[in-house]
Amino acid sequence: MTIIVTGAAGGIGRAVVDALAEDGTSSTILAVDLPGSDWPEHTQPSVRRHEADLSIEADVEALFVEAEASGPVTGLAHVAGVFTLTSLTDTTLEQFERIHRVNSAGTFLLLREVARRMADKGSVVTVTSNAARVPRAGMGAYGSSKAAATQLTRIAGLELADRGIRANAVCPGSTDTAMQRGMWGDDPEGGRRAVLAGDPAAHRVGIPLGRIADPQDVAEVVTFLLSEKARHVTMQEIFVDGGASLGP
Repeated sequence: MTIIVTGAAGGIGRAVVDALAEDGTSSTILAVDLPGSDWPEHTQPSVRRHEADLSIEADVEALFVEAEASGPVTGLAHVAGVFTLTSLTDTTLEQFERIHRVNSAGTFLLLREVARRMADKGSVVTVTSNAARVPRAGMGAYGSSKAAATQLTRIAGLELADRGIRANAVCPGSTDTAMQRGMWGDDPEGGRRAVLAGDPAAHRVGIPLGRIADPQDVAEVVTFLLSEKARHVTMQEIFVDGGASLGP
């Protein structure tokens, strides 16, 4: 059995790889990220690295060929994505297309290969964002790209249900990753407090549970959905945001 994890060099992707390796139910975990990524050290023999640009069709096809060399692909945790924080007024078409090329088209290309190649009774988990459901100022390009990724995943779950393949979306809120910390600039503690408290001027609530997620919080949900414990769960959006989306 082979499970593919995209975005594997980043915070949430790295946590998913570690959780799957610790669980030990998959013989091979293909950890995928962009060429030149800052890869973590993995000592587990089940983890193999593969470099790919998910916005390139040939790269996506090649990563499935590489994965199948170790056995049938039974799972996909699609964590990779890019982010921008720009108002609609200031967003260029180039920025919008780049975000959607990676977050939307990349998801489409992966799901198409899943439909063509994944073993029956497999499982797909796409990590999207609570911004896919809740409007966020400055996230027009990002939120819409994640909304597309979420809906593509649910449609895949519907189309592939007759083969026993499940597909679900996990929607994190603010999570302690390099992407999140990059939004805080030179005042990380001030940024953290602002996220927890919310911003009425931006019509954004805080986090009711009073903490920012760790990558492991998201990884636990992803690994559950990939497992047989979630065998009757498909086409769902599961929010891991401490209540920040107020339970849509």
